[in-house]
Amino acid sequence: MEKEYTQELLLDFGRDGNTLVPVITQDFNSGKILILAYANRDAFNATIQSGYATFFSRSRNEIWKKGLTSGNLLKVIEIRINCEQNSLLFLVTQEGQGACHATKPDGTPQETCFYRRIIPGDKLEMVPE
Repeated sequence: MEKEYTQELLLDFGRDGNTLVPVITQDFNSGKILILAYANRDAFNATIQSGYATFFSRSRNEIWKKGLTSGNLLKVIEIRINCEQNSLLFLVTQEGQGACHATKPDGTPQETCFYRRIIPGDKLEMVPE
């Protein structure tokens, strides 16, 4: 059966469970895109079990429960999957001050990792809040 037309979850993390699947994290209330991260089977299962967004950190090469150390947790309200079952969308509510590890000048976290936009001249500017 084709993945686009089945009600069976056919998300493929590879034989060893370590194939990474992109995960878009979106604020359930505002609709803002917060984070693009990745999940392997263990991270996905941890998300399902805990109800909090858990990813695989490529830079640290380990499972990463978002906000575990900062307190800026992401409570998962709903998980959606794309038509080809090769990427996920976590609809979340934020528990804390922001989703991004980068901070504003006052030291509080950015609400979203997508806080800058590209402008002509290969420059970046802050997106107004």
